[in-house]
Amino acid sequence: MKNKKLLNLIVIIIIAVFLVFFKERIQKIIYPKEYKEIVSIYSRKYQVEENLIYAVIKAESNFDNNAVSNRNALGLMQIMENTAKDIAKQCNLEINSTNAKQQIINIENNINIGTKYLSILINRYDNIELALAAYNAGIGRIEEWIEDGIIKEDGSNIENIPYKETNNYVRKILRNYNIYQKLYQKD
Repeated sequence: MKNKKLLNLIVIIIIAVFLVFFKERIQKIIYPKEYKEIVSIYSRKYQVEENLIYAVIKAESNFDNNAVSNRNALGLMQIMENTAKDIAKQCNLEINSTNAKQQIINIENNINIGTKYLSILINRYDNIELALAAYNAGIGRIEEWIEDGIIKEDGSNIENIPYKETNNYVRKILRNYNIYQKLYQKD
């Protein structure tokens, strides 16, 4: 019995030491920066911080470029087909109806459209939290909540978002964003 307790203690110490020395490496596996070249291009083009794009991708699809939600949002940044078609025009892309899904799931198209949409929302609200809420719930809902006094135009009471899913979504992305900023601040 004493040998088993000692062995368990040694294992716990080894794991603790491992976590201390390899914490950053483990975190970078959990919070990767995949598709760096593409993200970098559209981050600069649309003036959206790279870490925010990665935080959205992490929350939306966990870097699964073939992800399809139960609401049919597509790809890395989980874009709805109608939104993709509208935003694609502003990106000088054409999404045609015959193979729209494949065009939207395409990694470069998806990051291009998703980042452009995010930039539109950030510019519209001048507030990351409101932009993220609109990315999830739609502009109409955000406008309705602001008009009804549920949330403020400056986003200072974003915790009042009435949809639990959207409330959690904003918090999740802000948490991811914070982790990406701290983890990659030297990069």
